[in-house]
Amino acid sequence: MVVEWESGQIICTAVDTGRTHDFKLLKRSRLPFVSSQLCLADRGYQGFAKRHAGACTPTKKRRQQPLAKEEKQHNRALARLRVRVEHVICRFKIFRIFSGRYRNRRRRFGLRINLIAGLLNYELAHPFPFMQDV
Repeated sequence: MVVEWESGQIICTAVDTGRTHDFKLLKRSRLPFVSSQLCLADRGYQGFAKRHAGACTPTKKRRQQPLAKEEKQHNRALARLRVRVEHVICRFKIFRIFSGRYRNRRRRFGLRINLIAGLLNYELAHPFPFMQDV
């Protein structure tokens, strides 16, 4: 799932059959990334920095060696930026399509993911009037 950081809109989604790692799915999707574009990713995308110049991933702790102070600060700053994306993922999980086993037709899984993404984007563009007072 690719999310725009400023607006929180879901730009695109990608699905695959069975259990597939997120980075493998990103490689298969062949999304075009602009080199000036900053991409914030979690620790599962460690090799993404080799493919894309604007990729920013947290540094992993090496075996039996703690992280340096600068690396910890970098990881915390990255986590502060990524929290917006995590909130979008949380809004996505409200629909419970990711929790548990998907027991409907497999062909329609991608369609349902895109429909939920469209609903969430529409909700961002057109907030409910009664929610503005809160």
